[in-house]
Amino acid sequence: MKTETFDKVKRIFDISAAAAGSVAACPVILGAMAVIRLNSPESPVIFKQKRIGYMGREFTIYKLRTMTDERDADGNLLPDESRLRNWGRAIRKLSIDELPQMVNILKGEMSWIGPRPLLPREMLVMTDSEQAERQSVLPGITGWEAVNEKYSDSRRRMAEFDLEYVRNRSLKFDMKIILKTALIILGADRASDELRAPEMRDEDIRSV
Repeated sequence: MKTETFDKVKRIFDISAAAAGSVAACPVILGAMAVIRLNSPESPVIFKQKRIGYMGREFTIYKLRTMTDERDADGNLLPDESRLRNWGRAIRKLSIDELPQMVNILKGEMSWIGPRPLLPREMLVMTDSEQAERQSVLPGITGWEAVNEKYSDSRRRMAEFDLEYVRNRSLKFDMKIILKTALIILGADRASDELRAPEMRDEDIRSV
């Protein structure tokens, strides 16, 4: 299948799956929101953050909040490990926190599979041409770098995984990523509970 045709078919799948998934996952999302509200009433349930997406365009990503907003006596946020409780770990492990990004998919800002949308500072490990190449496809909820994070020992290595996907994207490649993502979520893959690098989950950064 030619790349242009694949991208069109993939977009149709993205919209169809996100529309159906939004309805099917509604009880799960509402249940998780209730857990977040009960355990962290001082923080918004939805975490919003500006990211760099397709063609370098900035957009707002949506996630369920998984950390509290606890601060020290000086008003500074406590370290991540102090604000990440068992309920947050469970939501992350099952990737329930990523489900609101189906809204981003329906808005045309994201895909199910692709490079994770980055913060501006995280793009500095790539050249301008590599950044343009990486952003020539929609960012994804999961991707080749995400399922290989345990092999990514640096931001540069992570960027290389993303570029590998962009250059070789295909239906077969996407199916492989979907399978690996499912195995990680189900605990059948000996990977970290985190599908993204720490910065991808960083709620210390001011939300919008």
